[in-house]
Amino acid sequence: MNIGILLKEGPYNHQASDTAYKFAEAAIRKGHRIDAVFLYNDGVINATKLGDPPQDDRNIAERWSALATEHGFEVLACIAASKRRGITDELMIKGGSITGLGTLTDIAIRNDRLLTFGD
Repeated sequence: MNIGILLKEGPYNHQASDTAYKFAEAAIRKGHRIDAVFLYNDGVINATKLGDPPQDDRNIAERWSALATEHGFEVLACIAASKRRGITDELMIKGGSITGLGTLTDIAIRNDRLLTFGD
């Protein structure tokens, strides 16, 4: 099954980031394909290099980058949400980029499922 993910919450302040990541890992293990992760609203913060969590904490941006790179999907941040938060292409993780909201529609159309994480 081809799956798209929509993540609407930022890291560390909501369970949605961790849940989406764990879902993606589990889906891949079961043989499904993650097509793309689209970040919207505060979700765009998940894909920036700006975070510097303590050594004993997980680095959510690095986790998304590694998973996307290893399994060949993109982490896409909404341009409007990114601009509102001062996020530019240079601040994006490896495997991440900024794109328009129309890309979310494309993800929804081309995949078997689009799962939303966050409020």
